[in-house]
Amino acid sequence: MENDTLRVLILDDEADFAEELQEFLQLRQFDVAIAFTPEQGMTALRKKPFDLLILDIRLPGRDGLDILHQVRTLYPALEVIMISGHGDMETVIKAMRNGAIDYLRKPFRHVDIQLAIERTQKYLYLQKRMKQMEDRNSLISGELEKRIERNFIGESTQIKQVLEQASTAAKYKTTNVLITGESGTGKEIIARIIHYASEQRDKNFCAVNSSAVTDSLLESEFFGHVKGSFTGAINDKKGYFETANEGTIFLDEIADMPIALQAKLLRAIEEKKIKRVGSNDEITVDFRVISATNHDFGKLIDTRAFRLDLFHRLNTITIHIAPLRERPEDIAPLLSYFVLYFAEKLNKSEPAIDPALVEMLKQYSFPGNVRELRNMTERAMIFCKSELLGIEDYPLITKESPVIATSLSATGLSLLNQEQDTILRALKASNNNQLRAARLLGISRDALIRRMRKYNIRISKESES
Repeated sequence: MENDTLRVLILDDEADFAEELQEFLQLRQFDVAIAFTPEQGMTALRKKPFDLLILDIRLPGRDGLDILHQVRTLYPALEVIMISGHGDMETVIKAMRNGAIDYLRKPFRHVDIQLAIERTQKYLYLQKRMKQMEDRNSLISGELEKRIERNFIGESTQIKQVLEQASTAAKYKTTNVLITGESGTGKEIIARIIHYASEQRDKNFCAVNSSAVTDSLLESEFFGHVKGSFTGAINDKKGYFETANEGTIFLDEIADMPIALQAKLLRAIEEKKIKRVGSNDEITVDFRVISATNHDFGKLIDTRAFRLDLFHRLNTITIHIAPLRERPEDIAPLLSYFVLYFAEKLNKSEPAIDPALVEMLKQYSFPGNVRELRNMTERAMIFCKSELLGIEDYPLITKESPVIATSLSATGLSLLNQEQDTILRALKASNNNQLRAARLLGISRDALIRRMRKYNIRISKESES
């Protein structure tokens, strides 16, 4: 670990070997202790923290694999390098599965253990940097992050206000919430924060993409069905509302819900009773509804594409997430977090970030918002060969995306209000290649295809890919 003395414990019953290894490591400025028995080793671990345990697989009275399992359970931050003069491949596999970071066969050269320790140091350093980055930039607690399985990074006033609103909504478990914002801004993350910060945290969080359910199965998916109610109904099945009972149902892309289902959703919310398809029996349910959209509800209501009474039921609290281009101060911490995250995931060293890259990103429109920045950074980390992450590592911005960004800037359009026009521009910029267009927009290809169908956008078969 950079700028820190690595604390090493050697647990080996061969005194000459252990003492020689201790001397070698101390000459390299490591803080090294020795234990010759499992009892001495466990006592040493209880007395002071260590970063690394060098553990012999054969010890008097105990198997080293048992000790490995014990220390990884009691001291999860402690990394272990296993050493042995007798290990076979099965033993190596067991050691690695049980959490050892490396395995060396005796006799080994000093340079071998030095390289193994250097690899461990790099891993420990990345872990430490990741923790520091999370502590500095994440706006939610580590426990909440584990529950929602997401991070929430930012420094802007806008994003802090969003978190404050979500925290307030979490206190009122029966209050419905509407989350608005462009695609890729993190609407589902906010929904999860509201649920897992509330009294309902131990109940189900049921996420539903309202536009992804086929028309023929809409009622069955939401309300459930009884056996024999239609062809293919071979068993009774709970719907989303029953699954979310006493918890939260998250309706993503709520604006795409068919008008016929909207009426039934409104009734379920008001009466808290449902009927499965093919049954006359009413089932009492209790759930909170959190919905999300990237559409302008005013226009949808004016054109009668969305029910006004349902809208009023859904938006007791409305939380709007500003697009990334309107909060450029969040770009630097997000970029730092993603670089560190992918360095660890890809087992690469963490490169420095060129300040010119940050400035360029701040000038970019980010039609795909945070999701687009994440995807771009993953690609950049995969192909980056130097110790400096720079502008040349983001070719999607420097070569392709300005076609969209410049055009949008010139006309003052946004994805929220002019989604159809933005999709057409993305397709034109990518020569009608759906995959590339989806990447430019920061959405999946399936999501792009759904939106193309919605707006009746057609391209030639030859252009599809």
